[in-house]
Amino acid sequence: MSRNRLEAFSDGVIAIIITIMVLELKVPHGGSLRALAPLVPVFFSYVLSFAYLGIYWNNHHHMLHTCRRVTGGILWANLHLLFWLSMVPFTTGWMGENHFAAVPSALYGGVLLMAAIAYFTLQQLIIASQGADSLLKRAIGGDWKGKISPVLYLVAIGAAFLSRWIALALYVFVALIWLIPDRRVERVLADDRD
Repeated sequence: MSRNRLEAFSDGVIAIIITIMVLELKVPHGGSLRALAPLVPVFFSYVLSFAYLGIYWNNHHHMLHTCRRVTGGILWANLHLLFWLSMVPFTTGWMGENHFAAVPSALYGGVLLMAAIAYFTLQQLIIASQGADSLLKRAIGGDWKGKISPVLYLVAIGAAFLSRWIALALYVFVALIWLIPDRRVERVLADDRD
């Protein structure tokens, strides 16, 4: 399979995940602004999850551009990542509908943790398939974001049972550190072209 076909398939799955997630936003009964109040937690959880899916889509796109060939292991690792991302709409809806209660918030963090592990696995398989001079390996360097994110997810999962606001703050914090544009892959690809 070509890299382009893998990327197109993944883009389609992520687009469907976002579509499913937005369909969970129910139209309120009533025409006043007050009718929107019960939807605030649901909407906030949607915005947070939309940001996470956008981050994964963007980073996945950049990562695949460093990939010279696609192996069977890469295909399965990619499906593993897509599986965990496909769980985001369920955990998003459950967390929002229950106003960030402990168990739904912890499960949300568990899905984010598993997606991070799946992304790391895919990243490592691409690096292994490219050899010692892997473009991706040069691009990610120390990858402090990739190392700190799973730790923060674990802390947030535990914190969900103490304070939902601490857990939520940690989920937002991780999203924010990933929203800061990361030009490492773009720089390595530009250097490789030159």
